[in-house]
Amino acid sequence: MKNKKVLVGMSGGVDSTISALLLKEEGYEVEGLYMKLHSKVGYHEINQARAQRAADFVGMKLHVIDLQDTFNREVFQPFIDTYAEGKTPNPCALCNRSLKFGEMVKFADTIGADYIATGHYIKTDGKYFYEADDDTKDQSYFLFYVDKNILQRLLFPLGNKKKSEIKELAASIEGLASFASQGESTEICFVETTYTDLLKDYVEVDKIGEVLDKEGNVVGEHRGYMHYTIGKRKGFTVKGAHDPHYVVSIDAKKNQIVVGKKEDLECNSVVLGNLNLYTQEKEFDTTVKLRYRTKAVACHVIVKDSKAYVELKESAFGVATGQAAVFYTGNKLIGGGWIEEN
Repeated sequence: MKNKKVLVGMSGGVDSTISALLLKEEGYEVEGLYMKLHSKVGYHEINQARAQRAADFVGMKLHVIDLQDTFNREVFQPFIDTYAEGKTPNPCALCNRSLKFGEMVKFADTIGADYIATGHYIKTDGKYFYEADDDTKDQSYFLFYVDKNILQRLLFPLGNKKKSEIKELAASIEGLASFASQGESTEICFVETTYTDLLKDYVEVDKIGEVLDKEGNVVGEHRGYMHYTIGKRKGFTVKGAHDPHYVVSIDAKKNQIVVGKKEDLECNSVVLGNLNLYTQEKEFDTTVKLRYRTKAVACHVIVKDSKAYVELKESAFGVATGQAAVFYTGNKLIGGGWIEEN
């Protein structure tokens, strides 16, 4: 019987390298794919060379495709537009759907690959995603938007492993030790320093504006609304303030931010749009993560007219429109959507 073919997304890092090696050892016919996404200067020269080294070590062919135009349209421009609207974007979730598990699937079909694999820390049974065993590296939150129709084709060799194990394994293999000591990739791969430094090349970021209190009184000034996200407590002035103040809302059109006390950040419900649900239920109790690295909060969900109306059973703080809200039942991811109202 012919071995099943797997296309592995290769980044040049230790996770994708070990993933390819493990799949090869399991008997799969393995080929790699390096995708040129963003246009950060010098990035691809380094990482494509690393991916080629990894492919040579594993003994597999490495394909390279240039997706920079698609990335700019599907991920980067929405990133800029969302900040310009005074919201907080989540570019990784968009990239995973459109490119890493969108364009990659299309390419896999052109070479007759049965499966697609990546070095993400996540698990799947072909119907649902599940949190990785290494909860410090779990990436399920960022994969909630992936098309459910391709889940049966996805393989994640690292889902049941610890990051420390992967580094130790690479360090123990002659020829891969340098991969174990490479620095970790940044959370948003195309942001070199801060997101505002990047935005300055495309929009006017530094534009002094008014700070308002909840009653609409001008109480200070800020550097420009794009410097702020909901919950931020520094970088603006509040005349006569003795207690900490936090950004509670942003008015992009007027270049104003509204500040208040911590209790003013309290949120008890959200409305989600652009849903991606792996369950058919229209009303259910579950838990929801309203931002990466936050605790999942118990909630009641009603799905109606392509929106999800989420009532939180305990208050959340610092909830930002534009962010992803992801539903979990235990460690099973059952879908999510994008926060439109809170």
